[in-house]
Amino acid sequence: MVCDRCKTLLAQEFSKAGIVIVSLKLGEIVYEENADNEDDIIEGILKNNGFEWVKDTVDMLIENIKIELIKTINNGENDIVGNMSTYLSEKLHKDYTFLSKMFSKKEGTTIEKYYIDLKIERAKELIQMNELNFSEIGYALNYRNSSHLASQFKSVTGMSMGAYKKLQQWDRKPLDKIM
Repeated sequence: MVCDRCKTLLAQEFSKAGIVIVSLKLGEIVYEENADNEDDIIEGILKNNGFEWVKDTVDMLIENIKIELIKTINNGENDIVGNMSTYLSEKLHKDYTFLSKMFSKKEGTTIEKYYIDLKIERAKELIQMNELNFSEIGYALNYRNSSHLASQFKSVTGMSMGAYKKLQQWDRKPLDKIM
């Protein structure tokens, strides 16, 4: 879950099914266990609403890496690139080398590349909103300068930021669907 609407939707669906939620936050639902077939009901609710139930510990850890990185983008804390290893190690209480190898093996890309993809999707969103110029978008996403953002944007999307803006065929992905 990435947004408040997602949380509201799931809270309503769980309530309809008679499942009491103890807590609901980004990527995690804690509920009171009552019935034997509750797992099937919950899995159905999640699947019908475009979510998945992460049960495997490796998958949970990878999901937590994604959640932490998405939170930094959503909260404007985009300055972790220089200390991403320290940031994730402290947040997840695991060695970064282990996290990095596990992420790359499971997702087929590096954590850093995933983070760049997140930032580019956020840049697309900011371009769409048309409230900031390209330099301000670069600053908002903590790029050294706007040309660094422009270079990464073109590398990831295959087009310049100006061409993307003119195209106005927004092909953005939700941040939780990057991988």
